[in-house]
Amino acid sequence: MHALRALSVLSWLAAAAGCTDEVSEWSVPAPDPFAELERLQREGPPRYASRVHSCPKLRYRTLGNLLASRGVDLTATGELTAGRLYSQGAQALGAPNYAARVRENIDLGLATTAKLFDIYVQAAPEIIQRLPGRPECQLDGGGGGAALFDAANHCRADGVSCLIGVPATATHLEICDQTVRDAGDVETGKRLAVAVLAAAAHTCE
Repeated sequence: MHALRALSVLSWLAAAAGCTDEVSEWSVPAPDPFAELERLQREGPPRYASRVHSCPKLRYRTLGNLLASRGVDLTATGELTAGRLYSQGAQALGAPNYAARVRENIDLGLATTAKLFDIYVQAAPEIIQRLPGRPECQLDGGGGGAALFDAANHCRADGVSCLIGVPATATHLEICDQTVRDAGDVETGKRLAVAVLAAAAHTCE
């Protein structure tokens, strides 16, 4: 009885899979060695490329240190302050929960990206105001602090460089100025420009 049942099951599976008496031979073309060599020279070996070209999110504590170093008050308790969004958004930001033995989530998901941008938008006014006074953003030769905008509301390369952590390029400044111009008013534009640059710099965009 069991043999007949097993045989009937196998027959049904064979019919469902569309089995035939024909045998198809599958062949995978051999990779081009010169193309592989060019890829390795461009990207590096897999062990190296997997580390350099990966895109993990900023760790929760690192994000807090970054915000504080750019002038954001993480102890603020106002309803729409960046400090409150940061402290109450720990779960969305993938912070670890050591009491529950849950490690930090380093994957950059959609919820994390949205929360990061919300924080940068709310932090932008504080960053614009306090960045020139930060010790991390002082110009060489006693030139004072690096401001993000000049008197004409144009983006400054030294301020943008301090904000994103790398030397600002002409593309950075163009995006910054265009964001200010396209906004409904100058203050909103400056706020969005800072948020866009900071979010792009720290989310692998």
